[in-house]
Amino acid sequence: MTAPSITPWQVLERRLLVDSTHVKVWEDRVRLGNGREIDDFCVIESPDWAAVLCITVEGQVALVRQYRHGLGGESWELPAGTLEASEEPLSAAKRELLEETGYASEDWRPLLLASVDPSRQTARAHFYTAVNARRVAAPRLDASEELLTVLVSKAEVMSLIESGRLMHGLHIAAISMAARRGLL
Repeated sequence: MTAPSITPWQVLERRLLVDSTHVKVWEDRVRLGNGREIDDFCVIESPDWAAVLCITVEGQVALVRQYRHGLGGESWELPAGTLEASEEPLSAAKRELLEETGYASEDWRPLLLASVDPSRQTARAHFYTAVNARRVAAPRLDASEELLTVLVSKAEVMSLIESGRLMHGLHIAAISMAARRGLL
């Protein structure tokens, strides 16, 4: 089946509204494929990030608990972080897992590539599974990080989602993909 092509939007004008360390916000004046124009379409530019579903040699899952300011409260999540300039996603996943939890693995598997918000954001999330992970070091958190590593059973991961304690949408998608593949 051949699908009709989609015409990309044409950026007629671009204005930088916010330029901070982790995010840029652009206001674009665009022309759609049908000729209609939008004067104030905002695009959020931020780096890609990587996250890890870490399954230990004991069969537990390593999660992190931390305060998230946008949420205004505690969030249970997969270990994750932004890619550094020119860093490969798998390298970032390995680095973040070690930094945040002290765990490492020799068995890495791609899990999911997802857009954070394809309508307005440029960032993509790269998810991996680390199988048979072992604690090899103490966590080494960045100055801006305050988090706790928590080991939970595979069944508890799903309970955390059902209870609303693990509520990061893309993390839930990756966990669901892992469950579909029989990893949880």
